[in-house]
Amino acid sequence: MVDAHTPGWFTELSPLWPGQGLSLKYEEVLEDVRSDFQHVQILKTAEYGNMLVLDGVIQVTERDEHSYQEMMVHVPMMSHPNPENVLIIGGGDGGVLREVLKHSCVKNVTQCEIDGTVIELCKKHLPGLAKSFDHPKANVIVGDGFKYMREHENEFDVVITDSSDPIGPASTLFEKEYYQLVKRALKPDGLLCAQGECIWLHLDLIQSMQAFCRTLFPVVSYGYLTIPTYPSGQIGFVVCSKNSDTCFKKPVRTLTAEEEAVMELKYYDAEIHQASFVLPKFAKIALA
Repeated sequence: MVDAHTPGWFTELSPLWPGQGLSLKYEEVLEDVRSDFQHVQILKTAEYGNMLVLDGVIQVTERDEHSYQEMMVHVPMMSHPNPENVLIIGGGDGGVLREVLKHSCVKNVTQCEIDGTVIELCKKHLPGLAKSFDHPKANVIVGDGFKYMREHENEFDVVITDSSDPIGPASTLFEKEYYQLVKRALKPDGLLCAQGECIWLHLDLIQSMQAFCRTLFPVVSYGYLTIPTYPSGQIGFVVCSKNSDTCFKKPVRTLTAEEEAVMELKYYDAEIHQASFVLPKFAKIALA
């Protein structure tokens, strides 16, 4: 929320991280609207560039967005031998779509985002993230990801769920029914990557997600990344594969230094891919 008690500061508070908050200094409120689904704000911050906020929760800032976008995309993409057909659920800021399209093997990307207002405002104020919505390989659908997947079976090599937190319009994306639909939409060797919350704050939720994922997929893992503007400076991703031979901890494809430069990668490489699955002991025990 824009802090009425401290002018010029935005403070993020949520029942999902009780007793703590993050404050960022801002210079201007660029957008402040209510869509059909949520409260959408874009602020120009003093140190982190433009920032997207949904229902009072920071989704992305220009300064640190690359760590989340790159890991959410390149870990699953580099764990599949030939990902040609990709589905993105959510991701209205456009960052995941941008990163998927950096893979030359990709032939088609379908993105299903429920809130068209987010897409349009990000095109206007976050063009570095939202620059790929008009790409010829991209099919962007403003609609319900649940409904879309019910109509598609055995179609995708990789599904990436770039959702907000498990309250509001994204809450159903953390439930077993959603993962059942993802499994149905994936090809026999297909895999999934989903936003997996924070080990410092949401370990019970992550355990629950892993438990029902293990009833659906033979391979399930949890990795994480660091990002300063997310709660506790960390967020994770749950990765699942229908192929029992998949080993997420070691990429099946690797990039040369030249390819990394062309892709303009700032966070991801093969080393950080493998390191992301090395969890602190308390989390390793809980998620074993």
